[in-house]
Amino acid sequence: QVQVVESGGGLVQPGGSLRLSCAASGSIFSINIMSWFRQAPGKQRELVAALRSGGTPNYADAVKGRFTISRDNAKNTVYLLMNSLKPEDTAVYYCNAYLQTYYRGSYSDYWGQGTQVTVSS
Repeated sequence: QVQVVESGGGLVQPGGSLRLSCAASGSIFSINIMSWFRQAPGKQRELVAALRSGGTPNYADAVKGRFTISRDNAKNTVYLLMNSLKPEDTAVYYCNAYLQTYYRGSYSDYWGQGTQVTVSS
């Protein structure tokens, strides 16, 4: 079994910062890509940032220059540092791990339960 758990969301004023964390655990053999998605009310889930193992980060245009994704491979953890937050960043943020387990040869997507980020004065 695999668990993906996010933490670090909350309420922040415009211009403020938050750091999200996401840890994957369980029968994990290898993690390829770890990503952050978000979904605002009434909108589709969208990719925010992604980081392949040993690769360079990819960011949505809306967050470039403000958000930074990083990984600690030893801990199967991914982080999202969010600076200069705007009200339009308000959403539920989801972590995704594209990984291979010990009992299944192919890679699959595993999702966390989401963490709410609200940017408001």
